[in-house]
Amino acid sequence: MTTTAPEIPELEAQERRLTLPHFTYDEAWALGTLLVELARARSAPVAIDIRRGGQQLFHAALPGSTPDNDAWIDRKRRVVERYGCSSLLVGTRFRAKGTTFEESSRLDPDVYAAHGGAFPIAVQGAGVIGTVVVSGLPQLEDHALVVEALERFKESR
Repeated sequence: MTTTAPEIPELEAQERRLTLPHFTYDEAWALGTLLVELARARSAPVAIDIRRGGQQLFHAALPGSTPDNDAWIDRKRRVVERYGCSSLLVGTRFRAKGTTFEESSRLDPDVYAAHGGAFPIAVQGAGVIGTVVVSGLPQLEDHALVVEALERFKESR
């Protein structure tokens, strides 16, 4: 799967479009199992994580994923929690300024990673309340998988 890098306006539009009316424990399970189904259909060696606030509501590690994927999940998730937008958007904004997140954020790259795959769970009227993260594919594919799942999830509601 070849994915072209989305531009800043497209990434911002994704976040606006994928704001949810609400997000419950059962919906976290539904989104997580949808991600697992999509990943399995592609034999994608990914780990998947969904959190609301500080609570992990869903986690799955598919065949081929490793403990490193969990470390990447944590690093990408922290970027979403700090900046309130997708990890890919954060990294893209730094690159648009002619620099990189690692060079200019002043944050420890062992703790934060502005690589694609972490997306905010935003709820209408509440803002960002959690994260959904995929790790195991190239960063643009991690991001695309999360966006596809959120689009399908939102349509099914």
